[in-house]
Amino acid sequence: MPVKLTFIQPDLQSEIEIPYFDYGVSAGFPSPALDFMENKIDLNKALSENPLATFYIRVEGHSMSGAGIDDKDVLVVDRSLEPADKKIAVCFIDGEFTVKRLSKKKEGLWLLPENPKYEPIKVSDESTLIIWGIVTYVIKKV
Repeated sequence: MPVKLTFIQPDLQSEIEIPYFDYGVSAGFPSPALDFMENKIDLNKALSENPLATFYIRVEGHSMSGAGIDDKDVLVVDRSLEPADKKIAVCFIDGEFTVKRLSKKKEGLWLLPENPKYEPIKVSDESTLIIWGIVTYVIKKV
């Protein structure tokens, strides 16, 4: 079953900067507020190492839940990065998009889900595969 993806390009001309506390927030005991030190961050720019090759993609589906990618999450995908074994990629295979972990084995290339309810996809000689981009970040609502 294919995953439905919605593609969005970051707006790198935006001047939307939001408050950013770069000293870290304790996940254990509370830490002093350090006088509420505050900087600004533009997420369009901070998450785009290669701005012209970066896209945001909303995921629909559950095949990658074991990798921390859940339904309705937004992926930051860089099209300029080289595919490599164990990387998570947006792939266009046989006319449909999917998000899977790449696995190069001696018997060939596999697209692996991160949910046992889904089957791995063996890339055969008859398959038409384009590795569209590599996932660099996952943005999720908590």
